[in-house]
Amino acid sequence: MRVISLVPSITETLFDLGLTTDEIVGRTKFCIHPKELVDNVEIIGGTKNLNIEKIKSLKPDLIIANKEENIKEQVEELMIDYKVLLTNIETLEDNYYLIKQLGNLLGKEDRAQLFNLKTYEAFDFPKAEKRLKVAYLIWKNPYMTVGGDTFISRILEELGFENLFKNEKRYPEIQLEDLKEADLIFLSSEPFPFKEKHIEEIQEVCKNQKIKIVDGEAFSWYGTHLAKCGEYYRVLSEDL
Repeated sequence: MRVISLVPSITETLFDLGLTTDEIVGRTKFCIHPKELVDNVEIIGGTKNLNIEKIKSLKPDLIIANKEENIKEQVEELMIDYKVLLTNIETLEDNYYLIKQLGNLLGKEDRAQLFNLKTYEAFDFPKAEKRLKVAYLIWKNPYMTVGGDTFISRILEELGFENLFKNEKRYPEIQLEDLKEADLIFLSSEPFPFKEKHIEEIQEVCKNQKIKIVDGEAFSWYGTHLAKCGEYYRVLSEDL
């Protein structure tokens, strides 16, 4: 089967399930894991600006897309001529069924089950009795956070935190003053690459909040990536 992945975390998942570069024939420029393998896969554009003609030239049997990461009109255009699996991952349960579905579809049921078990193990550690309120920032200029209907928010909850903006939708813009009710402020390493200098800027306004840069992939990359984050989650929880 010739597969094209339009989603970075799904590209990683396909390799984790045991597919090879003979089977994964196309990926986006943002598909960076596992590096030693993705470098040998043809790039078909970015997640938001696919090269449709390049995709057609690769003659895929299956294209895997995502409702949030890809542009609706481009995915619909591909659906005319190709089999497209359109994913929509909002919860850990959704993630479980995604991995299971891919395992069944690609004849990798055993590896899929193994990664699903490892994923649940990654979140199986003692949580603090009190849920600390977290503001999770994904962007600067303007500052943007995550609402309660996002995958990132669900991961925060699974880790024992409370999303300060859980009553908001998607990715609202905020002001630094809005962060003062948080116990913790997480600055994600992606999509905006927050650095130590940004901690200092925010701390000038949010003097009583603990601010920490966190691994954005551990909170936003669904698929098999979560199964590899257990140690990171435990250490993060213990540090806080």
